[in-house]
Amino acid sequence: MTRHLQVAADIGGTFTDLVFRWSDGTLDKRKVPTTPAHFAQAIVDAVAQELDRCGAGRHEVTEILHATTVATNAILERRGAKLALITTEGFRDVLELRRIRIPFSYDLSWKKPEPMVAREFRFEARERIGADGSVLTPLDEGSLEEALTEVADGGVESIAVCCLHAYSNPAHEQAIGAMLAHRLPGLPVSLSHEVLPEIREFERTSTTVVNAYVMPLVQRYLQDLRARFSALDIHSPILVMQSAGGLISARTAGERPVTIIESGPAAGVVASARVAAASGYSNVITFDMGGTTSKASIIENGQILRASEYEVGSEISVSSRLVRGSGYLLRMPVIDISEVGVGGGSIARIDAAGALRVGPRSAGSVPGPACYGQGNDQPTVTDANLVLGFLAPGSLAGGELVVDPDLARRAIQTHLCKAGGMDVDRAAWGVHRVANSTMVRAVKTVSVERGRDPRDFVMMAFGGSGPLHAAGVAQDLGIHKVLIPPSPGVFSAFGLLNAPIEQHAARSILCSTRAADLPKISAALAELRQDMRERMGAEGLDPGQITLSAWADLRYRGQSAEITVPFDDAVLDESALARLERAFEAEYAKTFGHQGSGKDFEFVTARMIGTAPRSSSTADRWAADRSARHAPAAEERRAYFGPEQGWLTAQVRRRPDLLRDACIGPALIVEYDTTVVVPPGCRASLDEHDNIVIDIGR
Repeated sequence: MTRHLQVAADIGGTFTDLVFRWSDGTLDKRKVPTTPAHFAQAIVDAVAQELDRCGAGRHEVTEILHATTVATNAILERRGAKLALITTEGFRDVLELRRIRIPFSYDLSWKKPEPMVAREFRFEARERIGADGSVLTPLDEGSLEEALTEVADGGVESIAVCCLHAYSNPAHEQAIGAMLAHRLPGLPVSLSHEVLPEIREFERTSTTVVNAYVMPLVQRYLQDLRARFSALDIHSPILVMQSAGGLISARTAGERPVTIIESGPAAGVVASARVAAASGYSNVITFDMGGTTSKASIIENGQILRASEYEVGSEISVSSRLVRGSGYLLRMPVIDISEVGVGGGSIARIDAAGALRVGPRSAGSVPGPACYGQGNDQPTVTDANLVLGFLAPGSLAGGELVVDPDLARRAIQTHLCKAGGMDVDRAAWGVHRVANSTMVRAVKTVSVERGRDPRDFVMMAFGGSGPLHAAGVAQDLGIHKVLIPPSPGVFSAFGLLNAPIEQHAARSILCSTRAADLPKISAALAELRQDMRERMGAEGLDPGQITLSAWADLRYRGQSAEITVPFDDAVLDESALARLERAFEAEYAKTFGHQGSGKDFEFVTARMIGTAPRSSSTADRWAADRSARHAPAAEERRAYFGPEQGWLTAQVRRRPDLLRDACIGPALIVEYDTTVVVPPGCRASLDEHDNIVIDIGR
């Protein structure tokens, strides 16, 4: 019988996680250090090792599923392409003016992010199209001659084109795109009507510029990944996770890389939704802490919470309208995720005022935390957890990574104790607690700021560091139950195996719902359906595999922000619009705690989502946990739980042990890919779905 293998790989800042699913539903995993010089190398090497271990042939790999932080890191580290922007005459400085929003009202030292396009490379085209799509000023191609010369001579690597109202009539953008293709062949070009055919010139310009900024890097990375697999004689299709939670082909990801900015975090939420549904939990807060960042999201009534825009490149990346201005705005469908720069590799320091700070700077995988012994002497969150006794003194990842507690202790002593006047234990505990408080902020961003009480939710924690901190974060938020799913350290990679292929399309149609142009809305929806079928067909899908769902952006007349709600477009009439208004008001009240006084609504944008489920096993089962081959030498370990409780003797258990007997904290549940910390007074047990359930004590 021929075997088939699906490979799911999630690149993180410190580790690259892989999950392998064989055709009989058997799952296995690997956690290997990320290779920053060539991100693809860690994946290819791990796949080759797994195939050799199993005695499998290269031809047995049928599919490669991938989540990557390549685009995100390029933005955070400002190492994207050198850009040029072509826009309508008079709109050269839209990127600089932004939306006049600042994230912190009383921070006089705050500076807005530098535009990704230097002003000397922002060029104006003499043209103008009206909001109704009419041509007010024909395109003067001669006005771009100087721009084309400067682009050719200036070392520009990518171009963004954003003409005013191109969403309504893209003719001028298309003409500029044709000029660029003719005069500068091979140069990547991003046209705003293809990236984001929606109203609002700043949002459309910002999103298109970010797409152009990361496009050359993402394309080179995906080409390198394909080439390395081809050299291994593996020629399987590569699918990439989008920020919205669906998969697209590597080709499409290279053309629209802005859709994969939050690739890895989205995969974790998809996995959480599956496990939550199977385990009978409808309201879940997801908590994903890796080596570089921590992420939080919400599943409510069994549905993943989504947003239509968010910011990247700031200290905290969120989709909240309440915190804006510190990053680069993207108007793209996205799973509603809040991300903060605190992870296992985040560096701790004492600031000029004597306060303890953690992150966002990270030691990454190279050189990694001080305890790795690879040259870093700065203390990190992992070093603190090792000193506190939460991590095994000797090795991580089932013995594959050696760690030295003395190096961790020395880093904390040198950089925190001397400057902060603390002993090593309290300094390490301080790092742990400061990290927790930052993650509490991330959870509140997706819950409290959305009108949801976190106490009404169960927390599902995963990631290499998530289970170490989950119970403490839950205690701070008043959450009563924490779930740790099987193989939490590679959980996001597992989510890739269960995600559908998905495409999104949108058209802006600004009109009142009470005097709606029904034929215009109907025509736009028909165009969206056709566009979606063509896109999904390009992914190799048959029409019978595709499910289309319509959504709409509505707002109260006079307001500038809208809310996206599902739209039953089977029969488009006045009653359908009335139902849409009621759905909008219900979501508005849930989000803001009240309903608007006015009853005039505006229909802003029609959206269409096309999904196609992929074949997946219904009988997944994990291979024997590698932690069983690296059983703890002792059944107890001393661990520090703060100055009030001090050093306590904690039970050291493994997940299967909880089948026989639940345990009361303090306890440490050791796994191949993580360690679960059960604080004093908390109770840990195993449910019928192999989830560790921690009942939080006060």
